[in-house]
Amino acid sequence: MQYAFVDGSKVEARKGLKGICIGCGNEMIPKCGESKLHHWAHRVLTKCDSWWERETIWHREWKDQFPESYREISFYDEIMQEYHRADVHTPEGLTIEFQNSSLSIAELQSREAFYQKLIWVINGLKFKGFSLGKSIPDPKSAILKEYELSGGSHVVYTRKSERLFPPRLKDKFTLEHPAFNHIQASNIHYSFDWKHAHKAWLQSNLPVFIDLGGHFLYWLKKREQASGEFFYLQMVSKLTFINRYHKHPI
Repeated sequence: MQYAFVDGSKVEARKGLKGICIGCGNEMIPKCGESKLHHWAHRVLTKCDSWWERETIWHREWKDQFPESYREISFYDEIMQEYHRADVHTPEGLTIEFQNSSLSIAELQSREAFYQKLIWVINGLKFKGFSLGKSIPDPKSAILKEYELSGGSHVVYTRKSERLFPPRLKDKFTLEHPAFNHIQASNIHYSFDWKHAHKAWLQSNLPVFIDLGGHFLYWLKKREQASGEFFYLQMVSKLTFINRYHKHPI
């Protein structure tokens, strides 16, 4: 934890301090070694937040982009009889969770039901078998309304009218096909491959943003189709993301 209460104020861990957990109220001790982030830890192992994960530099750098008053806000869960700490919770009631590790579908659903107005930012640099593809047209553009999309980084377009045809009789197009000369790729929408996809993220009904490093996030989006969902990415600048949620709810 980045913070504990010291004499009633929310304070970062420093040697010599004694703190109280901002959730459960139990005693906290500062951990201020040379090799790890300075943080607070419970003096005695206790049930406080079962959704806790070890904080990394990646977590801390993201949290530090938001005002201190937004960070590590505790809520009591009547069903689980424990406290949960939101990484960031804005005055408008929006929670932003920075997730470094994978989640089970059950935990994702529990957390989304608890917070409701929630945005996920996940560390994509840890993904295995993930690769960003080429820019593609906006899959929700009206110009593609007669087509269904499939594939990973190499997107294939088929006519909706041929959906029930045997595969060998379907016309399959790529953006390089002459029939698609009038369709331009977007500068913010991308295909991707994910060979070992974390299925929980694909099932989320709330916004999921993937952090691949650099100055951009990639919003995981899906297009509903009769043949099944098609997933793609929408690029968003990190600065735009941070500025938006400093001020406005989703």
